[in-house]
Amino acid sequence: MPRPTPLAPTFSKDRRDHVNDDLSGSRLTGHGRYEAFIRSAQSRPPLRTAIVHPCSPEAIRAAVEARDENLLDPVLIGPEAKIRAAADAAQCSLAHITIEAVAHSHAAAARAVELGSSGAVAALMKGSLHTDELLSAVVAPGSGLRTERRVSHVYVMDVPAYEKPLVITDAAVNIAPDLMQKRDICQNAIDFLRLMGIDEPRVAVVAAVETVNPKMQSTLDAAALTVMATRGQITGGLVDGPLAFDNAVSPAAALTKGIVSPVAGRADILLMPDLEAGNMLVKQLMLFAGADGAGLVLGARLPVILTSRADSLRVRLASAALAKLVAERTHHDAIPS
Repeated sequence: MPRPTPLAPTFSKDRRDHVNDDLSGSRLTGHGRYEAFIRSAQSRPPLRTAIVHPCSPEAIRAAVEARDENLLDPVLIGPEAKIRAAADAAQCSLAHITIEAVAHSHAAAARAVELGSSGAVAALMKGSLHTDELLSAVVAPGSGLRTERRVSHVYVMDVPAYEKPLVITDAAVNIAPDLMQKRDICQNAIDFLRLMGIDEPRVAVVAAVETVNPKMQSTLDAAALTVMATRGQITGGLVDGPLAFDNAVSPAAALTKGIVSPVAGRADILLMPDLEAGNMLVKQLMLFAGADGAGLVLGARLPVILTSRADSLRVRLASAALAKLVAERTHHDAIPS
């Protein structure tokens, strides 16, 4: 199978001449950075996906919407009576959708992992169970989905005031990662953007200041990660830090501070010091800057879609499209040439 066309036009400033008119016209005044990769994902057969414990109207609606948009081929796993009641409340038909009946959410997570490890499904999607319950099953010893990497979450942000999609990690899974865990979080995000068509993603390791301060662990970790990238312990991207938020995303701020860096002012990825900082930044961008945030969990053998009841249809579809493209392109890269 030929490799799908990279999505660099959607993500890369350097190739803007290839961006569709409907995207380039909205680059600084509105949204438009999800549409190209959603369309790309829709052009391929739907991805068989386990929807884990979809026992709320929102979870059922998200699965049906992704099915109707030719993104996912859902398998609903959970207590059948609760699933059907949720579908009735959502006014969604479950005709031609497979239901795997299990007793409760824990069994649903376990069964989804079984289907994923056997290849029966190519992605997982969180329903109405807690994130920890699902991910605990994914990373459990012997799950078949665990890798040597720590799992981590990426938000792919469409921020109207920023000229390209911005990945923020980790704002949903790892609470207070140490240096080696940050290394995995960084590598997961780089590998993700390389699958999306960016050959050398720029990673800004964010702290409160752009200088190393031994009293601030985040600056020490940032400096160490920068050196690790130069020594080949992180590959495929340009990594620099510590960088404060302003000089990570604003060329003018970086110039004012006298920062000479291939990353400063042009970051593709913001590697946050901890979940609290990342989560607050994501929500501030959503509420005050009108940003959208599609997201995935990476680092397992298949992508995991985390949805929120507050997500718009556009964000839910973008998350499903990203999972589909990651699954397809990871599988393709794993096939010997």
